[in-house]
Amino acid sequence: MAQSMNQPNQPVVFQGQFGDYTITEGDRQGVLVYRSALLVAAIAFAVGSGLVLWRSGDPTVLRLLTPLYTLFVAALGVALWTIHIYMAPLHRTLQLFWVTGLVGAIAAAHFDPLPFVQTLYETPQALVGVGFTFAALTGIYFKEAFCFNRLETKVLTPLVPFLLLGHLVGLLPPLAEQVLLGVWAVLMLVFATRKFNQPAASDIGDKSVFEYLKHENA
Repeated sequence: MAQSMNQPNQPVVFQGQFGDYTITEGDRQGVLVYRSALLVAAIAFAVGSGLVLWRSGDPTVLRLLTPLYTLFVAALGVALWTIHIYMAPLHRTLQLFWVTGLVGAIAAAHFDPLPFVQTLYETPQALVGVGFTFAALTGIYFKEAFCFNRLETKVLTPLVPFLLLGHLVGLLPPLAEQVLLGVWAVLMLVFATRKFNQPAASDIGDKSVFEYLKHENA
């Protein structure tokens, strides 16, 4: 793990695995963008989930869910492009999942006259494509659980695929799906909010490892 050395009136120098490095203002801004994107995604998801649980059959609510889902996906995309992950192939895979899910969502919205979220609920097969978006989100949960040992992400990592796959194969009764959706929305808000209490350096990681891997792959 990287360690820091403080000296008066000088930038904090961290001791990384492959050398010393400093955290720049640009690094901090990148972390702020990542955390803000997660929070926007969490709020959009929580509002959408709340509307579904409150008045799922209301046509106005169903129409509102489409822009909320669009905001959620857009914010998730920003988070995936600003997250720090040492393994570049894993990072690219999560980004590819996001793109695949986006294409699946566009196809589901374009080829079905029903409101988008209604299509997903009534035609579970649509989750085969759209589900890649949530696979990317689960990747973020897993990374955060592994790196920071957060309880909410430990719960979310298995909960999300269990709920989506359970709906896809018709395993879960409606009440169970509603409960799990509510738990998901609440824990995602907790996760996104708590991110702002972490030091920026924790989300940046060991920059010397990134530099080493960059030169190794050059």
